[in-house]
Amino acid sequence: MNWHYSDTAAVTKELATGDKGLTTDEARKRLEQYGSNALESKGHKTAWSILIAQFKDLMIVILAVAAIISAVAGDLTDAIIILVIVILNALVGFIQEFRAEKAMEALQKMAAPKAQVMRDGKATQVEAEELVPGDVVLLEAGVIVPADLRLTETHALRIEEAALTGEAAPVDKTADTLKEEEPPLGDRFNMAYKSAMVTKGRGTGVVVATGMKTEVGKIAEMLQGKEGETPLQKRMADFGRKLTYIVVGICVVLFGLGLLRGESVVTMLLTATSLAVAAIPEALPALITIALARGASRLVTKNALIRKLPAVETLGSVNFICTDKTGTLTQNRMEVTDSLPADKAPVLGKDIPLLYAAMALNQDAKKNDKNEWTGDPTEIALIRYVVDKYPEEEVKAMLDKYPRVAELPFDSDRKRMSTIHQYGDKYLLITKGAAESLEPLFSDKQAVDIMNEASNDMATKGMRVLAYGYRELDTKPAEQPDENELEKDLQYAGITGMIDPPREEVKAAIAECKTAGIQPVMITGDHLQTAAAIGRDIGLLKEDDEVIAGTDLAKLSEEELDQRVKKIKVYARVSPEQKLNIVKSLQRTGNYAAMTGDGVNDAPSLRAANIGIAMGITGTDVSKEAAHMILLDDNFATIVRAVREGRRIYDNIRKFVKYIMTCNGAEIWTFILAPLIGLPIPLQPVHILWINLVTDGLPGLALATEKEEKNIMKRPPADPKESLFARSSGIHIIWVGLLMTAVTLGTQAWAIHIGDTHWQTMVFTVLSLSQLGHVMAIRSDELIITRGVFSNLPLVGAVLLTFGLQMAVIYLPPAQGIFKTQPLTLTELGICMGLSTIVFIAVEIEKLIKRLLVRRK
Repeated sequence: MNWHYSDTAAVTKELATGDKGLTTDEARKRLEQYGSNALESKGHKTAWSILIAQFKDLMIVILAVAAIISAVAGDLTDAIIILVIVILNALVGFIQEFRAEKAMEALQKMAAPKAQVMRDGKATQVEAEELVPGDVVLLEAGVIVPADLRLTETHALRIEEAALTGEAAPVDKTADTLKEEEPPLGDRFNMAYKSAMVTKGRGTGVVVATGMKTEVGKIAEMLQGKEGETPLQKRMADFGRKLTYIVVGICVVLFGLGLLRGESVVTMLLTATSLAVAAIPEALPALITIALARGASRLVTKNALIRKLPAVETLGSVNFICTDKTGTLTQNRMEVTDSLPADKAPVLGKDIPLLYAAMALNQDAKKNDKNEWTGDPTEIALIRYVVDKYPEEEVKAMLDKYPRVAELPFDSDRKRMSTIHQYGDKYLLITKGAAESLEPLFSDKQAVDIMNEASNDMATKGMRVLAYGYRELDTKPAEQPDENELEKDLQYAGITGMIDPPREEVKAAIAECKTAGIQPVMITGDHLQTAAAIGRDIGLLKEDDEVIAGTDLAKLSEEELDQRVKKIKVYARVSPEQKLNIVKSLQRTGNYAAMTGDGVNDAPSLRAANIGIAMGITGTDVSKEAAHMILLDDNFATIVRAVREGRRIYDNIRKFVKYIMTCNGAEIWTFILAPLIGLPIPLQPVHILWINLVTDGLPGLALATEKEEKNIMKRPPADPKESLFARSSGIHIIWVGLLMTAVTLGTQAWAIHIGDTHWQTMVFTVLSLSQLGHVMAIRSDELIITRGVFSNLPLVGAVLLTFGLQMAVIYLPPAQGIFKTQPLTLTELGICMGLSTIVFIAVEIEKLIKRLLVRRK
């Protein structure tokens, strides 16, 4: 039933209730029928189930299998080290996901704990969870609406619904039946919704929905949908699948070939194990996790708190940012930005035009103990404007000179408020309200024309317009003033225009987003005209861009929305479901969408988006728990800084994937090609594990600290569909891996040829040091001379430390026993170090060739 479209008599009849409410017995029966007025959490994950889920990741399964093979083959050292990595990686994932489960708890906390209702014909207080459809609820300023209500009586009732609708200002409520059958949520003025806050006045309403049937309950339902995957998660899943097929295939082939050559089963099992260890980048999950954690730490210093680690690099792929207007692009406070006093109006106080005097006199804002204005946001904006325009002492003196003696409070029927003030031996009536509500009251039609022209001009700029009128009274009105007798024959005093102003830094942030190939889109619960005006002001909306209201959006089919979604830059008066649909449409059309927001209504979209960004200051607990990232300063410009950092992190992840896979590729080629060219198995399994965890691990970790590339914010976002081996990374991995293999096997063949008994240690050393040379070259697309050898001190330190550890493994007797090495002579070590520079020089030449080709193009 459309409760807002039905009159109060039909509502009370449908729900079998009345002014006296329900009886206690009837309420108890309905509670059994409808259930508790509480939000349910479907499919709640236990801590144990979250922990178990971490071990279902394909890469983790591969590593676990490798550990089992190593243990069966008798190499417990390898098995233990791999299992330690598996457990650490799972624990990090568990911590992140366990925190995400708090979203529903935060939503439940928003419920009102108590409610004032009519039971058995008298007002009584009950637990909010015990409310049932048909209950008559009493509302007053300061209370949280405990359920969805159809209002039956209102007295200057205002309710703040920003968390649900995104609209900054409290909404004036009425008990009247609405004429529109399907208005947006924010325009249902005769409804009060669960979790909204009453800011002014009082009212009565009949409960029409409880629990999960309420509007906030529908949001809770959407919050339990599937969360969007980040590009990194998709790329790693794809990478893991492909790697599985490759590793299993190579191991089976090598095992079979060995048996055909007459090798023993044990020998080939050890060889296959070594190959599996070589092929699987054991350190990769840990390296990625650490890189993301380091990036998250850096982002905290830039006022961006990361809640879900994989989302750190998602910003590198985002090409749409769907942002709420209120509190995100704007300051979430009303501000008078324009005013037009009437020419003939008198002045009050010390030369203060009547319009500005009226703005100060006809309002109820007060200063608290901290000297801060409190009260209705609109009235705070009005008095601030006057105080900023004139000395506060003069304003205060004027207020004292013209004290209020009577008033007609604002109500949603009249859409105006009047105050009566002492005015010498007479009285001054001041009326403010919407221009259309004051127009019939003015006696001067020429003034009306002036007002309407100015009002329309302000409205097209997205301003909320208030008009002022006045009238002199000879006598003081009665204690209960008659509005029809007083609010008539008014003189025009002027109009004011106010707006929730944009944040100062937003224009520059949006411009930089566009330079970086990212399109900001405004999705707001505010009116279309206001939203469009803000969009044009901040540079988000251009002439050929489309805007659309929620009512028109609802008429579009899924296919029609997909066709237009890239062109629409402003969505206004949208519902939570529509916000979610917009994000999903962008994703269906191949885009990666970020969603910013601060209200409960944003939570489903934040969760479903590729990256959800909540506001840290104004954001509700629900939005923060649903989001992947929280802006600690509520500053849209912080998103741009986060994008820069996200792109740097993604670049660095690509670099160490490229580095590790090149090194592992060299190890695989070394194992495969050595027997084929008649050489013995070149390395022990423990050598491979050492290289993967230490030689690969430490420098690879230090790659995460590499500074950004020069063009990082002048290029389009990374294509979400591109693999980790795109942009010629795959070609690099193959040719550099083969070159490293050639150097390694060349060393082995030469050492065996001359009868050097240290040949395996030399092979081990050349492969390890070649990888160190490779990491120094792979760290940037720039030449090392241009970049600077010491521009990344952690990497230089990691390379020196790894070199020292490699020397320790070769020369320390305890390590020689564990790693099956022999001490090299200075000549042998010098040869190994010289051969190891070949890879570094080759990669630098590759970069030089690429630079020359780019210049030619």
